Amino acid sequence: MLTPEHCALFERPFFQFAQLKKYCPETIPKIKADYKAAWQDWQALILRVADDLGAPFAPPHIERWCNGWQVRAHFFAYFKYAQYADSAAIFSILLNRRRLSVSLDWHCYKAGKSPIALPDYNRWLDTLDRSAFAAFDIWHGAESEYADYQTLAERDAGYLQLQDKDDFFCIGRHIEKDRLDGSDPAPWIAANIRALAPLYEACHGG
Repeated sequence: MLTPEHCALFERPFFQFAQLKKYCPETIPKIKADYKAAWQDWQALILRVADDLGAPFAPPHIERWCNGWQVRAHFFAYFKYAQYADSAAIFSILLNRRRLSVSLDWHCYKAGKSPIALPDYNRWLDTLDRSAFAAFDIWHGAESEYADYQTLAERDAGYLQLQDKDDFFCIGRHIEKDRLDGSDPAPWIAANIRALAPLYEACHGG
């Protein structure tokens, strides 16, 4: 279950513990408690998605709520097929101060050990059925996670051009903060991952 309050967790001026200790040390215990509680909800959600997806998916990667020197500005998790465990192509699930997102994404931090390279990932653009994915948002990977995205139906064909050798696109769906009403979005996430699976498979030559 997710609510607008889960997104509101990330509406804060400071995320680094050094800043928190300097400017508002009295808030640290509550911030930690709030993050832990919200992250447990997040973890439970992602594990429900995992139970729904089953094979051929590997267990999800769920990023922790802090990394030792700062609390997160968002919660992040991703899925891959077990057979593509080292691939930098991922199904990304993100919760930030604005919305919940699920998308096909290129995990730049894993690119160095990935068996496929960025041009391989971009092969899904060649197989994209514009009518089938008309209601999905599409955006350049370099765009902010808080940006206003448009659907594929709203984009003209010229938009789907890579700008340089490092460019890539993400495609996915979103639930804006105010529409998180306390219901369980796990079925919605799983359904959209399944919908994106043919594009993911195209990245790997499928």
